Amino acid sequence: MQAITQQDLLSLEDYERRRKEIQERIQAHKAERRLDLDDHISLFFEDRDTMWYQVQEMARAERLYKPEELQDELDVYNPLIPDGSNLKATMMIQYDDREERMARLAELVGIEHRLWVRVDGHDKVYAYADEDLDRSTPDKTSTVHFMRFELEPEMVRDWKGGSPVHVGIDHDKRQLEVTVPQRLHEKLANDFD
Repeated sequence: MQAITQQDLLSLEDYERRRKEIQERIQAHKAERRLDLDDHISLFFEDRDTMWYQVQEMARAERLYKPEELQDELDVYNPLIPDGSNLKATMMIQYDDREERMARLAELVGIEHRLWVRVDGHDKVYAYADEDLDRSTPDKTSTVHFMRFELEPEMVRDWKGGSPVHVGIDHDKRQLEVTVPQRLHEKLANDFD
């Protein structure tokens, strides 16, 4: 996928005029790219559209319009776009009750390094987590992590050829595995183009 440039961005005024329609479209797009691993852990697979939206929302929130300000945002969000050999995802850990959330985050320290993707017939590929900055402490993990999964060409070939794909976690306190549903499987296969 191509990086986002300043020429791809709408002006603050144009974005504001079209924001409701864009939000509805992007929210539907994000929903199609979501994988729930259990009731509390979800992956949101990022792409050019989701990152374009993030940049537009940041520009709107911070009233950014100067080229250097916009470029700073692009420099933050462009690395979160898949580049043909990988998938990029945001992992969210969500518990509504604050006390339970704090207890689970303490229990799940290091979970971001135990998340994997496996194409049938291949080994697990563990995620590179939070490459921009460490979001965990020795006492607790964060509720949000940015993940990158680097796949070998043979894995990409087999994924695009329809081989089943599984996502899981190998953590002392959380062991799980799910099969990527067909519709999401096909959408993510396009991220390798």
